[in-house]
Amino acid sequence: MYPRFRLFLFIPMVDFETQTFSKSFITESGDELQNPHLVYHTWGKLNNQKNNVILICHALTGNSDASDWFSGLFETGGIIDLDKHFVICINHPGSCYGSIGPTSIDPNLGNPYQANFPELTIRDIVRLEQQLLDELGIQEIELIIGGSMGGMIALEFCVMDSRIKSACLIAMGASHSAWAIGISEAQRIAIKADRNWNDGFYTNDSPPAQGLAAARSMAMITYRSPQDYERKFGRNWNIQKKQFEVESYLGYQGEKLVQRFDANSYITLTKAMDSHDIARGRGTVKTVLERLTIPILIIGIDSDLLYPIHEQIELAEHLPNSTFREIKSKYGHDAFLIEFEQMNRALRQFREQPHSSLID
Repeated sequence: MYPRFRLFLFIPMVDFETQTFSKSFITESGDELQNPHLVYHTWGKLNNQKNNVILICHALTGNSDASDWFSGLFETGGIIDLDKHFVICINHPGSCYGSIGPTSIDPNLGNPYQANFPELTIRDIVRLEQQLLDELGIQEIELIIGGSMGGMIALEFCVMDSRIKSACLIAMGASHSAWAIGISEAQRIAIKADRNWNDGFYTNDSPPAQGLAAARSMAMITYRSPQDYERKFGRNWNIQKKQFEVESYLGYQGEKLVQRFDANSYITLTKAMDSHDIARGRGTVKTVLERLTIPILIIGIDSDLLYPIHEQIELAEHLPNSTFREIKSKYGHDAFLIEFEQMNRALRQFREQPHSSLID
C-alpha cells in the first residue's frame, strides 16, 4: 500500500490545505467516516462578501492542483482572473491525493482502509465537499466547472447547493450510461484479476500493478479517438521493443498510472461515477433539469467515444437557461484537457452574453 507521505510525490509540490471535520460523515449507504478530511488548493483572494468563487471539479485520476491539469484556464486569455476570482479545487473523497480514501488510516483498525473503504456516490462527494465550503464561509459560487467525473459532481452541485450561480458542464451526461458502466466494470475486472489483488488488501511492495496498468490501457482507448490513434501511431513498428507503437504507448500510460495512483481508489471512484443519475429518487431527468434555472454552459466534444455528444445535447434540451457548445477535436474525450483555446472562447462568450436557452 502506498503510505500517506508518498501521495504527493508525483504531482507538483505547490501549496495545499487540509480540512479535517470534527463530526462523522454518513454515506448514502449508511457507512460512517470518522473525522473525514479533504485536501484542497486555492488561488486568488476571497472577497469580503465571499462570493467571488470559481469552484473547479477534477476528473477520475486528477488532483486538486487545477493549475497543473487545467492550466489553459489560468493563462493569459483564460477565463480565470486571479485579481478578481477566488478559485478552489477540492481533491474528491475516495481519491489517493490527500483526501480521505482507501489509502487513509481506518481509525478503528490503525491500518489503511484499502478495500474496507465505504462505497461513495457522486452525491456523497458533493455533500462532504459542501461541508468544506461551509467551513470556508463561502456564500456564493460564481461559476462551477468540471469535465467527465468533475462534470457529474458539478451537475449534482447545481441541484443540491443554492450557492451555485452558474455552471459549465463538460463531456458527461445526466447519468452514467450502460456503455460507460460497462467500460468501468471491465477495468475493475482487470484490476481484480491481478495476482496481487488479494480481495483489495495488498502491500506497498506488491500492489496490483499489472491489473491497474491494464485498466488504464483500456481507459486510454476510450479517452482518445480512432483518428488520433491513427495519426499518432498508424501501424508503426517499434523495432527495439518488437511491438507496435500503439502497444508501447498503452504500456507506458499504464506504468505511469501505477506510479501515481491507487487501485482501490480507482475502483472507489469508478463506482461513484456509475452511481451518477441526476433523476435517482427525484423524478425524471426532464423534471429535475427543468428546475435548474441558473445559466449553464454545456460543452460536448464531437469525437468523444466515452460520453457521446448526444448526452450533452440532452442536458441542453432540458435545461431552461442553457448554452450548448461543441468542441471540434481529433483528441476525443481528453479534448477538454487539451483544447483550451476553444474552451476559453466558449466560456468567455457564455459569461458575457445575456443568458437564455441556446443550442447551436
